Amino acid sequence: MKTEQLIEMLSKNLEPVNPQNATPSLASAVVAGGAAAFWLMLNTVSLRGNLGARSSLAFLTLKLVFALLVVGIGLRFLSRAMHPGQDARKLLRLTLVPFVAVGIAAVGELGFGRSTLVPSITAGTDWVQCLSYIPVFSVVPWALLVWAVRRGAPTELTRTGAMTGLVAGAVGAAAYAFHCPDDSLPFIALWYGLSIAFCSAVGAVLGPRVLRW
Repeated sequence: MKTEQLIEMLSKNLEPVNPQNATPSLASAVVAGGAAAFWLMLNTVSLRGNLGARSSLAFLTLKLVFALLVVGIGLRFLSRAMHPGQDARKLLRLTLVPFVAVGIAAVGELGFGRSTLVPSITAGTDWVQCLSYIPVFSVVPWALLVWAVRRGAPTELTRTGAMTGLVAGAVGAAAYAFHCPDDSLPFIALWYGLSIAFCSAVGAVLGPRVLRW
């Protein structure tokens, strides 16, 4: 069989990726994954006891805003990365914005003389739970995002895998925020940031294996 005949035979049944079907699948994956992560949080560590307090609600809002910003920017990247020919690299720098913003806010909080926050960031077991539970809560969201992305035709598998991990980690962080008893910007910047970054690194490693089509 000649090369031209082989190419013609393989190209007969090719169907273009329909962005109208692919993009909603990402949103569905995040919603379903978020519900699963929240359910898992309730059945493992449960809601924090003083969640109704004003200060607790204020920091819960900050944690959710941070996590959801990461999710939103990450989804924009994935919606482009699913379709060959669309350049999503410019959005990579945007994913740093929430991390830089919360980092600057954390430095500002420390700069106002609240030096007691420095040892409290690593005191106790709050940081251990953060590093442990956020990746656990992100497993189901990540699996669903992988399923959604595979409905498209991603080409940069390592980068796309990293972004699936980033978004999944942020979804897991949003779920964990309803339990997290530590209310300080340095804690959010350091331990939430590291947890989400770890999920992104795992996604980058697994991406070429699970996203290949």
